[in-house]
Amino acid sequence: MLTQFLAAEGPQNPLIPSTPELIIGFLAFFIVFGVLGKKLLPNIQKTLEERRDAIEGGLERAAEAQAEATRTLEEYKAQLAEARHEAARITEHAREQGSMIIAEAREEAQRQAAITVAHAQAEIERTRGQVTTQLRHDIGRISVELAGKVVGESLEDSARQSRTIDRFLDELEAKAAESAGAK
Repeated sequence: MLTQFLAAEGPQNPLIPSTPELIIGFLAFFIVFGVLGKKLLPNIQKTLEERRDAIEGGLERAAEAQAEATRTLEEYKAQLAEARHEAARITEHAREQGSMIIAEAREEAQRQAAITVAHAQAEIERTRGQVTTQLRHDIGRISVELAGKVVGESLEDSARQSRTIDRFLDELEAKAAESAGAK
């Protein structure tokens, strides 16, 4: 009856399939779709799930790596700050030690200078005493010779010579002190 109905209508439209083809096509489509849905769809879903897990796992690993990198960076920054602080402390300590060494060297130089000045003054006093004694002796000898020539007699008595010379030199020193005090 359906075929008669279709045949009665006239020539068939090529765009509209015949009913048996349409039924067979729908049955084949549902069978293929059912087989694909039962066999292929779980594999596709499994693959998609694995991809999603891989992507999410990659993102989680990336986030963990980022967090680890941030922690490591903070540790390095802390270590760098500590190293800078330690370097500043060492530099300050070295500066203090340098100042102490300079102060000690200065004190040692001043002590050595004081010792050298004391030795030099002692040497000057010793030399002055020797020169004064030698000068007194030479002045006395020359004075005795000169007095002997002026008086015309020899003044060979040593005790008398010494007293005369000492008295003469004491008078000269007193006159020199008076003229220095008057100025």
